[in-house]
Amino acid sequence: MNHAFPCGTPALDFLGTLRARRNPVPGEKLGTPELLDDWFVESGMFDGAPAADEADLVAALELRESVYSLVEARIAGRPVDADGAAVAVLNRHAAQAPVVVQLGPDGTRRSGTAAQGLATVAREAVEILGGPDAALLRECGRPECTQVYLDRSRGHRREWCAMRTCGNRVKVSAYRSRHRTGEAPAAAGHA
Repeated sequence: MNHAFPCGTPALDFLGTLRARRNPVPGEKLGTPELLDDWFVESGMFDGAPAADEADLVAALELRESVYSLVEARIAGRPVDADGAAVAVLNRHAAQAPVVVQLGPDGTRRSGTAAQGLATVAREAVEILGGPDAALLRECGRPECTQVYLDRSRGHRREWCAMRTCGNRVKVSAYRSRHRTGEAPAAAGHA
């Protein structure tokens, strides 16, 4: 598998295809049309590769960065500029035909073009950004990670995109730091 899906929503997982955005050289996971095809299949959006080309890849990267800028604005509490370029890109993609879902002899089949896959991602982003879930948007608390997720935890105190990856890394790092400096671990209770 070339891609990770920690968020549970394709639109937000799509943002994670540019890893560690704040690093001097972020990790691009959509470097080729074939990697875009892989993302569509691995995400479950399509049963088979939609045969993306260079133009589809350019459109995908434009959509991803537009959605990220809108999510970043929501997280920071800034209003989304309805006339802005990012909104125009998102709305243009969302207006296209989505992935084709059909019932076949073996169950559900999903097919279409890369543009239809991007339309599906865009529609989900519109629903998140324009609905009540916008208030649940968070960015992972691990400094090297910039994955965005919806915080549906009780009390809305979730700090990481995924506990098994980023949460575990942060806790291991804190543990090692405490033991390197000689700091005693916090007492769990008295014996």
